[in-house]
Amino acid sequence: MRRTESRPQPSVTGGDAEREAGVARLFDLHYPAMLRLAALLGADDPENVVAEAYYQIYRKWRKVRDAGAAEAYLRSIICNLTRMRIRHLQVVRRNSPALRVEPVASPEDSVLLRDDQRALVGVLRELPARQREALVLRYWQGLKETEIAAAMGISPGSVKTHAARGMAALTQRMEARR
Repeated sequence: MRRTESRPQPSVTGGDAEREAGVARLFDLHYPAMLRLAALLGADDPENVVAEAYYQIYRKWRKVRDAGAAEAYLRSIICNLTRMRIRHLQVVRRNSPALRVEPVASPEDSVLLRDDQRALVGVLRELPARQREALVLRYWQGLKETEIAAAMGISPGSVKTHAARGMAALTQRMEARR
């Protein structure tokens, strides 16, 4: 008689199923907006930034107390990852002259943006990171100052300062292009 061993099959516990359902729901509701956020913040590869953000929120899902706060937490992760990615690329480009390449717009950017929008996004990408983040979160994402402060990890007063300075610089540079 031949003995067959049965291997235990991996099972999804109640907590894991809840986590997977919560992250899937968050993905379905907010992926396009988060992708747009990463692109507007200047990520060179917004798809990977957003994927990494969803992975991080998946890992820390048990710490998310309120499902409603998950969107704000995800936004904060994307801001931080984009900022870190930009800093990393600046260091790499500074230390490797052969890698200095002008950024190329993704096919999605090219199709979605008209000429005036391309000019605006181009000028937006020239702004300092904090000013760009404040403007994108305020005007493209429609967040309140307190939500922006939470996403950026700064005070609401600093949000006002970065947004005002960013808007002034953006206006000045757009007028210079005319």
